[in-house]
Amino acid sequence: MSWFSWNEPYYRSPRREPTEVVTDTLMLELSWQMKEAERLQRERDNEYRRLKSGVDYSWLVSTPRSSFDISQGERLGLEDLCSKVPPSYCGSVIQRFRQVLMENEPELQEVSGLFRSVLLETLERVHEEQEAQRLTHQWNNRRSISLSLMSFKSRVRINPFGSTLGLKSNSYGSEEDGENVKTVCGDAEKGFGQTTEKVQRVWSMPEFRHKGINGKA
Repeated sequence: MSWFSWNEPYYRSPRREPTEVVTDTLMLELSWQMKEAERLQRERDNEYRRLKSGVDYSWLVSTPRSSFDISQGERLGLEDLCSKVPPSYCGSVIQRFRQVLMENEPELQEVSGLFRSVLLETLERVHEEQEAQRLTHQWNNRRSISLSLMSFKSRVRINPFGSTLGLKSNSYGSEEDGENVKTVCGDAEKGFGQTTEKVQRVWSMPEFRHKGINGKA
């Protein structure tokens, strides 16, 4: 007989959703804590009877079945709250729930109410953290946009009157490319130079006077 059944078909269990896993885990924790609370309550009742009568009859008492269970409507409400808890917060919910039970030592009927309060507290914290992350992301986007605008304005201020018609993509400060750049200041200087040249040319012309027949002006 072979040790391995190679001919048998292999069935892979269906993958469960994270919300379903979280819900089942938290509800199992609630069920276990309710059983533990019932056990502690039974021990307290037996201790009270022993102190009152002076005789210990606990060894004669059989362990009764659970006499309390939450209603179907309350269970569905708790399952709905559990499904809203992110998987990363499942462990913190269990830890917080156990801490609350240790601090309060509740009766069996109070366990489900404390569990609900812990779930609501966790969901509120999750909402606050998500809102803070959203505001931080929004602020970072606005900051990146403002920095882009400031960078664009600084590039414009370098040559405010410059024209980009004569620029080349591979030119960076060369003299040849600098001569091809047309600016308003350059056009003004060029026009001023032409005017000065005309004035100097007029001043350098010889003075001609009309002389009459006798040679007198």
